[in-house]
Amino acid sequence: MDRTQTQTQTQTQTHVPRPGAPSVAFVRARWHADVVDRCLEGFEQELSRLTGGAARLRVLDVPGAFEIPLAARRLAQGGGVDAVVGCAFVVDGGIYRHEFVAQTVVGALMDVQLQTDVPVLSAVLTPHNFQPTEAHLAFFREHFALKGREAAQACVQVLAAHESARAA
Repeated sequence: MDRTQTQTQTQTQTHVPRPGAPSVAFVRARWHADVVDRCLEGFEQELSRLTGGAARLRVLDVPGAFEIPLAARRLAQGGGVDAVVGCAFVVDGGIYRHEFVAQTVVGALMDVQLQTDVPVLSAVLTPHNFQPTEAHLAFFREHFALKGREAAQACVQVLAAHESARAA
């Protein structure tokens, strides 16, 4: 699988997606990187398995969850990706309500896909109860790996459905 690592503030490369070889952008927040990175690992492995290694994956790092929708919109508007996935682990830090952050980000991701006609999938997850103990961290690392695999499956299914709808 071709994977391009990028940092925030870099320009999107435009390319023409090849049939059967989707180009997917994965935007990940760097807060709780040890957990979020497991989602990317699961996503990358499953996407490669489902596409026979033909998919192109571009990873874009952003500081936190709030930055994901804007990055997703820029990637989708650039025309070089078939789908975008946003990933963050939003926990209650005791300062503000994490449910608000997660809901705002997921709502904005929905707006991006409706505005750009590019599928945008969410792996922005917030636990009901989280404590930064080794037991909780181990659980959520494994949970995010699973969610990454599920996101890859959903991504391939959504792209297939969009292709069928275009052909109809």
